[in-house]
Amino acid sequence: MALGSPKVSIYSAGFPRKVSTIAIAIGGLASFFVFGLLLRLSYPIGSSVSGVFYGNANPEQVEVPLSLSNHTVKGLYTGSDVSISDQNLTSHASSGGTDAVVSENTPPPGVDSDGGKSEKPQVDGKEDTVSLETAEKKTGGGSGETNVSKAGDTPSVVASSSSQDASKTVSAEPECDLYQGSWFYDPEGPVYTNNSCPVITQMQNCQGNGRPDKGYENWRWKPSQCDLPRFDARKFLELMRGKTLAFIGDSVARNQMESMLCLLWQVETPVNRGSRKMQRWLFKSSSVMIARIWSSWLVHQFDEKFDYAPEGVTKLKLDLPDERIIEALPKFDVVVLSSGHWFAKQSVYVLNDEIVGGQLWWPDKSKPMKVNNVDAFGISVETILKSMATHPNYTGLTIVRTWSPDHYEGGAWNTGGSCTGKEEPVLPGKLVKNGFTEIMHEKQATGFNRAVEGVADSSKRKLKLMDITEAFGYRHDGHPGPYRSPDPNKITKRGPDGRPPPQDCLHWCMPGPVDTWNEMVLELIRRDVEGNKKE
Repeated sequence: MALGSPKVSIYSAGFPRKVSTIAIAIGGLASFFVFGLLLRLSYPIGSSVSGVFYGNANPEQVEVPLSLSNHTVKGLYTGSDVSISDQNLTSHASSGGTDAVVSENTPPPGVDSDGGKSEKPQVDGKEDTVSLETAEKKTGGGSGETNVSKAGDTPSVVASSSSQDASKTVSAEPECDLYQGSWFYDPEGPVYTNNSCPVITQMQNCQGNGRPDKGYENWRWKPSQCDLPRFDARKFLELMRGKTLAFIGDSVARNQMESMLCLLWQVETPVNRGSRKMQRWLFKSSSVMIARIWSSWLVHQFDEKFDYAPEGVTKLKLDLPDERIIEALPKFDVVVLSSGHWFAKQSVYVLNDEIVGGQLWWPDKSKPMKVNNVDAFGISVETILKSMATHPNYTGLTIVRTWSPDHYEGGAWNTGGSCTGKEEPVLPGKLVKNGFTEIMHEKQATGFNRAVEGVADSSKRKLKLMDITEAFGYRHDGHPGPYRSPDPNKITKRGPDGRPPPQDCLHWCMPGPVDTWNEMVLELIRRDVEGNKKE
């Protein structure tokens, strides 16, 4: 009978061995499927036994390459900062892996290294990222690490998902916070010397005035999350081709302007096109003009009698900009503002055509002043910036260089203060805060922020705060000190009574720390130019 006959059963007595064999086989197969199902439920596809699920990881499970130890990684989706330390890292050697990725679906925790919520700092409202290779560069090996956290972006570190092609990894040139970092010693030294630049004011020509040490010339600034390139004169002249950069303000503005000229002088000798109203230097090859306007307070000043303030005492209209600046403004493409130190001098403050205060002048001691010199400084900053931002014929970039710290220790400039003998930056943790510097910086930043908020047209808000104050608090070695004159008989040491010699602890030696300001100016100009090209 054929096997296909319905009358034949597999359980018939004629086939006992075959039936038992088939039963065992079916049972084993069923057990195999059950085991496989349990295994599948325990370990989903895409996971590894080590527990690092690249596509589905918890934040604590995300691996980061060991080379990023102690760097800061910004979450691509939350904008938060996470401090990565050695104990947080998963070693690849234990699992046999060679690469690690941050899941594009799982951002790092939204807290920073101090445990507080972090917010993403931005420049011009744009977010920037850098490749892992850039982020792995070590911070400079110098001292003087600061905790400045001001304008500018902190770079993001973004790794591609394991499911993505490596070529799609997001990377871009970093636009990090320039003002958070440390000073490091660069044996290469400065771009120029006091002998290779003929426009240094004698008071800032420290080597020409006999200063015996030169190490202060070699300390360079290193932002924490990127590099600040050496000043490239040819790049500057190309970026500024056909344009004018103006330094406006006090003698510290002059100090910075001369530094800029010295840096550029190394590739081209400019032509002096200046007048009594304005210093001007033309670099013919690129038609770049460097200009300077003296403006002690940046607001309108006059000496005539006003109300009960007599003639001869300087009056400041705090709500009216210096008309010389406003008149010249359409000629400029980039302006660097410097001010503040003259608010320590005698002056009368006028607001809304009313005398509201004064410095070293207040005839009626029974009346409280409405505005002191610190508040007056903040108001002046807001006034000049609003006027510039709303000027109908000025669309340039305005850079506010913040308060330049002085380093008179043991007294003020006229009461025995000194920076004699300072040869290196202040060590980390040794910086002594200066209360006046801090409040002047605060008022300047407040005035800047109010000006930005007060300009309705965002297209006119090309205002940048170049916040150098805390970083340069570490550079007490960078001032002329007693070496402010070529006089061979000048006193450079303390006397038998311990009194220091007359000295300058406000301006900066050239070459010296002041050159860093112009490296920052070049970087801000580069960002502005390249940002405009993207629009």
